[in-house]
Amino acid sequence: MFEQDYLMRMILQLVAAIRQSMEKAGGEDHDPAAAAELIEAGIASATELDGSVLLSLAPGSIASILQVTGTDPHVVEYVGRSLLLESSYLHETGSNDKADLRAQQARALAHSYGFDLDETDKPKQMMCNFLERDALSSEKNSSNDGIPS
Repeated sequence: MFEQDYLMRMILQLVAAIRQSMEKAGGEDHDPAAAAELIEAGIASATELDGSVLLSLAPGSIASILQVTGTDPHVVEYVGRSLLLESSYLHETGSNDKADLRAQQARALAHSYGFDLDETDKPKQMMCNFLERDALSSEKNSSNDGIPS
């Protein structure tokens, strides 16, 4: 039970950062650079690793580090999707090299952990769809007393 609560806290922290970043990037203030910083802070918090070091790694290395540290695969999926969202923010700011690195890191995580990034949608729409799907599956699982359907 403690491990489940801990995992949920990590995910909720990252979801809060994701939502704040989407508001920052799409609101009246429209500040994609600040939105990208919110994502990076959320990833650092969720993984409990030094975000600046983690996010400076080559795409394959970031996946290896998260595997070695035992980061939960569900958290890693959120991280991967967050990196793709951050990539779109960075492209808006003109930081194209960093944006491309974030997209490559996201794809490396998806490949290593076996999830699909749904890149047919724009990153913000992809994230909204994922958050909605994940919330529905979480509600379904919790209504079954934790027994997956």
